[in-house]
Amino acid sequence: MLLSLNWLREFTPYEGSAEQLADRLTMLGLEVEEIIRPFAHLADVVVGRVLECDRHPRSDRLSLCKVDIGQVKTLPIVCGAPNVARGQLVAVAKPGAILPDGKEIVATEIRGETSLGMICSEIELGLGDESDGIMVLEGHFNLGHSLLRVLDLKDEVLNISITPNRGDCLSVLGLAREVAAEFNLPLNPPQSRLPEEGPECSEAVSIAIDDPGLCPLYQARIIQGIRIAPSPAWLKRRLLAVGQRPINNVVDVTNYILMEFGQPLHAFDLAKLAGPAIRVARAEEGQRFTTLDGKERTLLATDLLINDAEKAVALAGVMGGANSEVTETTTDILLECAVFNPISIRKTSRRLGLSSESSYRFERGVDQPGSALALDRAMALIRETAGGSVLRGTVKSEPRPWQAPRIAFRPQRATKLLGLSLDDAFCKTTLQALGCAVADDDQPVWHVTPPGSRRDLEREADLIEEIGRCYGLDRIPAVLPRAAKSLDQLASLAPRTDFARRVKTWGQGLGLTEVVNYSFVSTQELTLMGLMGDLADAETTIALRNPLSEDQNVLRPQLAPGLLQSVRHNLTQGNTTLRLFETAVVFQPDAGSETGAREPSRLGLALTGQRHPEGWPHPTESVANSVDVFDLKGVVEHLLRHLRLPAATFRTLADHSICLPCAEILLDGESCGWLGQVRAEIAESCHARRELFLAEIDLDLLQRRWAESVQSFTALPTFPPVRRDMTVISSQSVTCAAIQEAIQSTDIKLLQDVILVDRFLPKTQPEADEVRHTLRLTYRHPERSLTNEEIDQLHQGLCSRLQEQLPVRFS
Repeated sequence: MLLSLNWLREFTPYEGSAEQLADRLTMLGLEVEEIIRPFAHLADVVVGRVLECDRHPRSDRLSLCKVDIGQVKTLPIVCGAPNVARGQLVAVAKPGAILPDGKEIVATEIRGETSLGMICSEIELGLGDESDGIMVLEGHFNLGHSLLRVLDLKDEVLNISITPNRGDCLSVLGLAREVAAEFNLPLNPPQSRLPEEGPECSEAVSIAIDDPGLCPLYQARIIQGIRIAPSPAWLKRRLLAVGQRPINNVVDVTNYILMEFGQPLHAFDLAKLAGPAIRVARAEEGQRFTTLDGKERTLLATDLLINDAEKAVALAGVMGGANSEVTETTTDILLECAVFNPISIRKTSRRLGLSSESSYRFERGVDQPGSALALDRAMALIRETAGGSVLRGTVKSEPRPWQAPRIAFRPQRATKLLGLSLDDAFCKTTLQALGCAVADDDQPVWHVTPPGSRRDLEREADLIEEIGRCYGLDRIPAVLPRAAKSLDQLASLAPRTDFARRVKTWGQGLGLTEVVNYSFVSTQELTLMGLMGDLADAETTIALRNPLSEDQNVLRPQLAPGLLQSVRHNLTQGNTTLRLFETAVVFQPDAGSETGAREPSRLGLALTGQRHPEGWPHPTESVANSVDVFDLKGVVEHLLRHLRLPAATFRTLADHSICLPCAEILLDGESCGWLGQVRAEIAESCHARRELFLAEIDLDLLQRRWAESVQSFTALPTFPPVRRDMTVISSQSVTCAAIQEAIQSTDIKLLQDVILVDRFLPKTQPEADEVRHTLRLTYRHPERSLTNEEIDQLHQGLCSRLQEQLPVRFS
């Protein structure tokens, strides 16, 4: 939103600088991005009088002029404009001046004649888009004075970023209300005197609204006998200052009111309306309509049209139709002033890619009660600039009148939430300055009615926020809240957060890098990973109704898509060795949930690249120096040991959509995640030149098991262990895990540990189908040292039991 300070001062007498105003508006939540001085280039353009104007001796189209700019000597200027004449007051750019297009004026010779300046047209000065010649000044001006001064163009414009909830600030009136409230100034809305004559407007045209939910108010006025012409200079310059292109007096007035009141208007050529009648109704599916820009649009049944008795004449709230356009021959006008459903306008505008100043405001909501004032103000300005007579009254249909909310407000509650000592008078004055009606009746609970322009004020918290905002969020002291509980108690109140923090601390301590990804992914990524077979698959994914982009149109069902995006980004930036982890929630459809989604916590892991740092003694490109799935398996096992949980077992998954090979992680037989090597086609999409490994673990399960586990202390052993190695020969169908399980089942109390030392598969006799596992057994007695005779006896007994359970022999 561009705010002209000159325009603002017509509403409220602000006398401070633009910089001071920008600072305060920013603190009010209306961020000022820049301060623009739209006519600063005219400082070196002065008023001059043409004393002589003769034909150029060597050109039929050029004139030799002598121009007085209030100095001792006159300036010789060669001018090519057809309308230059002796005695005119003109705008003269002196040598050294720089025009809006970047052209610098210098002394030059044109066909042998010296020219010391330039007599300018409106288009050359940036004061208009079209010009048939130089700009001739009307009135009495002092020669040599800057055009900024004589035309009152010394203006400053604030470029303000307006948040979507503050549609009221998309107007000079709305921003003036904020300034008046902030600086305790009076607010003077514009008043219009509108003489009326002739018959009642309601006798000349009828209005019908099919769906009040899409159009709660439609009103119009008629003016007859106007003349379409260029707007007066003051109107054109006011619009140019705020970035609007002047067109003609009628269209310029509608744009003026748009910026002044934030109320979009549309002018119809009354002679082109059949009936004449207005009907607001939905379009027919597939209906075609040509808008003012000359493009034919294909509409849906959800789009809203303005129709006359025979045809569609405007796309409601977005753009008018070419078949009812105001042209130079127009004499009678029907001026529309309506209120449309914001959601309907937004959907139509976005689908058609047709955004306008009008649709931008309708999407955020306009002031329904205040629209009548905007309509009357517009008619008064049209009558002033285009002549004509205004018919009596307004033709109006309001099937759904504005119902302002009545909000209960407690000043004591505001004081408590803001942490400030605010008196009741400040609260009341602030709310009234913002346009609210306050009924306090000396009661602890007030009843506040916000104005129609403040659609964002719906509850008590909104009013409290307004009071804090006007008090000054930057003035509220920063005070830490008092902690009524100890840190241990606070941790017990949020076990999920505390557990996630433990896991993050573990990952950082292990040398992993934490990543934080968006909760949104694309259907294309999920389809590539086999997580989504159909765009309408609602069983496994949750699609967003209004996504920010097509790349973020689905809530993530797993962490893998986001991790792979992080891998892709790092690899493209040359970071080829990655050890990443992420703790976050995923989203799964759940009809029984209040939000329609279940949000379990997950831990994601991603490894690729080198196992050891570059340099001697680890060769960079060596296969032996590349991470593999056992590195990832070790990370998972390390996490379980860190949480003092039982060791995991792993079961092969044959049909995993992301990884191949892939293994399921089991904790006491309960599935808690998976790990594996990413499929080649998915890894290739991430630009991975080495194998890429992923794991995803159910943190909710780990947290539950961790909370259920009971930690106990065992005294450190006092007596030394005794170790024996055992080489077991078996067929390849007998796994090492089966051998270890059989050994543990013997329930020998002195057997403390069993580990695999080596696995040997003879290459010289592959047909033997034999494998040798070397195991190391550790024996220890808690109260004394063991003798060799005891160990030999235990060891022989264990070998015998092992042969009874499995088809094995010993070397």
